[in-house]
Amino acid sequence: MTQKERDFSKLIDENQGLIIKVSRLYTNTLEDEEDLFQEIVLQLWRSHDTFKGQSKISTWMYRVALNTAITIFRKKKKSPETDELQEFHQGKILEDDDEQQQQISLLYKNIKLLPKIERAIVTMYLDDLPYKDIAENLGISEVNARVKMNRLKKVLKELMEKNV
Repeated sequence: MTQKERDFSKLIDENQGLIIKVSRLYTNTLEDEEDLFQEIVLQLWRSHDTFKGQSKISTWMYRVALNTAITIFRKKKKSPETDELQEFHQGKILEDDDEQQQQISLLYKNIKLLPKIERAIVTMYLDDLPYKDIAENLGISEVNARVKMNRLKKVLKELMEKNV
């Protein structure tokens, strides 16, 4: 294994939570989540040499992960949905988890109801990315990112209350 490969592997290990979150929010099945995870890692590898260090590594990784997820999401939109199977599977998980896990699962389920850009904002917010980084990733102003997130908090709160 070359030094470049070791460095990249370490980068993925340190930031796999970011990739997992994006993968979960843009897929409905574990199989699709794993496929998207692999596709994101592949795209990160392909574009690793183009990272110039002008932003934080996590900001760059989010940009690549979200662009990959949205591209795959658009392609998948043309294929048939498997929501019924996913709801059954998620119901089984909820039966086995404690209350906190149920709330987290419900939150992710509600986040998946949001349009793709709003999903990205919430995901980065939950990862404690500064609004500056969120705005940079999405090509919007920092003020716009703050306003959108405040609105999304209200929307998610309503969804959570409705789906309890």
